[in-house]
Amino acid sequence: MTAVHFGAGNIGRGFIGLALHQAGHRVTFVDVDDSLIDALNAAASYRVFETGVEGRVHTVTNFSGINSRSDPDAVVSAIAGADVVTTAVGPRILEFVAPLIARGLAARSVPDPLAVMACENAIGASDTLRAFVALHATADQLDRSRFANTAVDRIIPLQAGDAGLDVTVEDFSEWVVDRTPFGDHPPVLSGAHFVDDLGPYIDRKLFTVNTGHASIAYLGLRAGFSRIAEALADDGVATVVNAVLAETAQMLVARHGGDPAEQQRYAARTLERFRNPELNDELERVGRQPLRKLSRHERLIAPAAALAESAVVPTALLAVIEAAMYFDVPDDAESVELQRLRTTSRAEDFASTSCGIDDQHPLRPALVATISRTMG
Repeated sequence: MTAVHFGAGNIGRGFIGLALHQAGHRVTFVDVDDSLIDALNAAASYRVFETGVEGRVHTVTNFSGINSRSDPDAVVSAIAGADVVTTAVGPRILEFVAPLIARGLAARSVPDPLAVMACENAIGASDTLRAFVALHATADQLDRSRFANTAVDRIIPLQAGDAGLDVTVEDFSEWVVDRTPFGDHPPVLSGAHFVDDLGPYIDRKLFTVNTGHASIAYLGLRAGFSRIAEALADDGVATVVNAVLAETAQMLVARHGGDPAEQQRYAARTLERFRNPELNDELERVGRQPLRKLSRHERLIAPAAALAESAVVPTALLAVIEAAMYFDVPDDAESVELQRLRTTSRAEDFASTSCGIDDQHPLRPALVATISRTMG
């Protein structure tokens, strides 16, 4: 069995690549980083160090690397003969991956459909990728593939400068895959959990793990901290983060049903993961791309809007949104733009344009009031 994985960074090697290896696939990593691809091709193995109570060390073998910028034809050839294609490149890079997948489908002679899964922190990422591929492929070529949405969850912090290909990760991971595109023939992914309804899993992860992580980052930076675990150890930060997760739990139970106590346990387990001192990630890294994280269907505005639609004022989420407005990291392009908007635009315009909340939405008054406090 063979797999092509786009994105040879820490998530690619420490999560998806490891899972593909454990399922028995030979993995071809695709990236544009020359030094990273050269290192992969020069190495016989790399290690994944899990930290935590159940931590283990895994050795990954049977892999290679291709630079998609300098050798796109090799990528196309690899896709043409693969069983599985996965990505971990970031949602905004999917459109650049799509033409290569389309060419691979056009060249494909393998009778079984290609399983394609975009393993990104975004809702419906595989649907997004399929739409980009469709711009470059015929209907017959698309029929040679099956795109399945996924929900992925594993914390991988910044790595030590001398780590090389080795990756340190937490001992928790979850890879949930929509079974329905595959029918009775899902791909071989021993570490994945196939479900018939992916929605509750995507929402649970996005509005608990991602919302919680971002909340700690923005609140922690405002309180003068630099790392996740130390920020969460502060009573003031922890109090608001707990209130945020109580609000998102209320929204998730209302939307999907389920046991409130189970969602509470999931939230508590998430906070314990964040407290892992060996994963004491940098707040600035977690808070990057603030405009995306403040957009309509992302981790802060989406649950706040859903609660407002149920006549609940999302006080804690609004406190995080206010803190996020001050995210100021000069080497992050979205941060630079956010700070420009904060000093030059009106709160009403920001709420509409950046947050996607129009003047008819019940969240609008509280959101505009929150943003107004940060303007000028």
